[in-house]
Parts: sequence; C-alpha cells; structure tokens
Amino acid sequence: MTKGGTIKKKGEGMIIGVPKEIKDHESRVGVTPAGARALVEAGHKVLVQTGAGDLSAFPDDEYQNAGAEIVGGAYDVWRLADMVVKVKEPVAKEYGYFRDGLVLFTYLHLAPVKDLTDALLSKGVTGIAYETVRDAQGTLPLLTPMSEVAGRLSVQMGAAYLQKEHGGRGVLLGGVPGVLPGNVVILGGGIVGTNAAKMALGMGARVTMIDLNLNRLREIDDIFSGQVQTLASNSYNISEAAAEADLLVGGVLIPGHSAPKLVTAAMVAGMKKGAVIVDVAIDQGGCIETARPTTHSDPSYVVDGVVHYCVTNMPAAVPNTSTLALTNATFPYVLRLANNGAEAAIRANCGIAEGVNTYRGTLTYEAVAESQSREWKPITEVLG
Repeated sequence: MTKGGTIKKKGEGMIIGVPKEIKDHESRVGVTPAGARALVEAGHKVLVQTGAGDLSAFPDDEYQNAGAEIVGGAYDVWRLADMVVKVKEPVAKEYGYFRDGLVLFTYLHLAPVKDLTDALLSKGVTGIAYETVRDAQGTLPLLTPMSEVAGRLSVQMGAAYLQKEHGGRGVLLGGVPGVLPGNVVILGGGIVGTNAAKMALGMGARVTMIDLNLNRLREIDDIFSGQVQTLASNSYNISEAAAEADLLVGGVLIPGHSAPKLVTAAMVAGMKKGAVIVDVAIDQGGCIETARPTTHSDPSYVVDGVVHYCVTNMPAAVPNTSTLALTNATFPYVLRLANNGAEAAIRANCGIAEGVNTYRGTLTYEAVAESQSREWKPITEVLG
C-alpha cells in the first residue's frame, strides 16, 4: 500500500475506496463501474462499499464485473484505501475514519464548515476539493456539471413549490393564454444562473437575471436573444426585482469563499406571500440572508410567508444523471492522482494544486482561511 497515495513508486498501484454516501438522501456515488474498470486496467485496486451505487442505478454486480472488490462496511473502505473518492463532504459520523496521509477527493465546501476543516487538519488528511480544481482556462471543471444540474433543478423544484400544496402562491410559471406567466428572478449569471434561465424560459416564464459583471450580462443578452431581462447588481435593483418575483433563484458563487448575502431579511419580508426562494449557493452559506441548509427529507420552510428551498445536495434528486455528469468530469483527475500519487500529481498539475484545501495538517486554500480567520500556506510553499 502507498503512504496515503502521497508518494507512489513506479509500477505500484493505489487502493481507491468508494464509500456509500450517508448525507441525508445523498444518492450519488463517486466512481461508476466504468471508472472502476479503467482504474483496475491501470493497475489499481478499487474497493466499493456494498450498495454504494444502488441509488444511482449501479448495482454491486456491475462493479464486480468491472473488477472492483465489494466491501461490506464503510470502516474497511476508509481503513484500507490510499485515496477515498466521494461526492459530498464527509459528515461528522465519518470524521473518525480520517487518518494521517489519507487522500480525500470530493466536494468539500469548507468555508462555512469549521468542524470539518478542524477534523481534516487534525488528522493530517490531504483534502482535494472538486469545487476548487481548475483547468487550463482557469474555470472550475468539476463544479460545472453539478452547477448545470442544480441550475436546471432550481427552476423545476421552484415550479413545484409554487404549487399551493407546497405552500406556494399557486402560480403556473408558464401561465396560460389570457394569464401572465410567472416571474423568475435569477441572481448570478454563471453556470447555475444560465441553466436556470434555460429551464425558466423553456417553461414560458418571464426571466430577469442580475449580475455584477456587465460583460456577462451582455453575453446573457446575446445567448438568449434578448428574452432574458438583465439588471446590474446593486441593492436597489435586487430589492425591486425580489418584490416582483414569484420565484427567486440564488446562484452566486465566489470560489472557496462564503457566498455574499445579496438578499436581506428585509427584502424577503417585502416579497409576495407564497413566493419561492431556491438558494443554490447554500453549500457556500447561501446568498439569501434568511436561507439555512435543508435536506431532501425536510426540504423547505417558510419565513415571512416566503417558501425557502435550500437543499445542500440538490443534484441527488436525480442521481443517475448527476453521477454520470459528475464522474465524466472527475474521473480523469481520479486516474491522474492514482497513477502518479497525490504529491506528484499536485506538483505536476497546477489545476489539481488549486484543488488542495488541506495538506497533512496545513490549510492551503486562502479563501477558506479568510472565511474562518485561520492561517494558511500555499501548497507550493508546503511542498517546497
């Protein structure tokens, strides 16, 4: 076995662990059977916890046929693996599995979660976060697919919660002849916002997008041929747009940082009764002041008559699509980490280096350090 996958001798395989996700209603899986086969063919060993892929429609026998070994319990997957590949950030129950030298490759979203940061640092885990890995163009390739899913789902779920049975205003987003369609307001013109706009327009809604970047608003105007109304982001425009919204989607992202609170509690109080807020930025603390994390088993709550849907793992509602979309993007990085070992891969690839949030007891990501008022060191300095 390699030392946590950090230093790997030439020709020596790595043991990759794929545990079953235990976050509430999290149904995705970190590696598909196709990925397991590719890893095995590359000389690595893949341990998959029994049932890990069931909810994504990947049963154990597909992993076995691909050459993976099915392991009964999470403890053995974590204990034996050099690198654990997950989907969502570990929950408190999993912190006890951490150990010095372990490589963890998953979404981490550490900025608002101090206790997880503490656990990763105290146990010496190399935590590589999907959401901060960058490609050669400087974009976030491992965040993109789930942002696409979450953006599209935000409108789909918002439309459902606008129905009276869910506490909404009883508004059909597309309207009907003689009745105006619903009004959708989207904060942020990135991947989430663009995909939310596609869905909302497809449903026939009126759509307004708000962003700080005027060049991005110009691009949005071109992309949607003027069908999306655009507004420059400031507190006045946000307040006015929120007051008219039937559905408000929060899709603001500052990589690694806590999301800015663009919609205040006072703005929420001024919204229509029965309007719906879907805060897709809730993983990073949310961009709505009244937003708090919810789960698929208890997805919504009401503040000042406004329905809030703030599920932190929205794409888990469609796990087959989400797992395939996610692993299409993550697998090349998994294979590179496995083939080279974590330390060599980090040294050789600046995009993977950007993904390193913790490295053997040191916090290595500035945005997380700022959010939690901690000291940090760049990974390049840590590795010398």
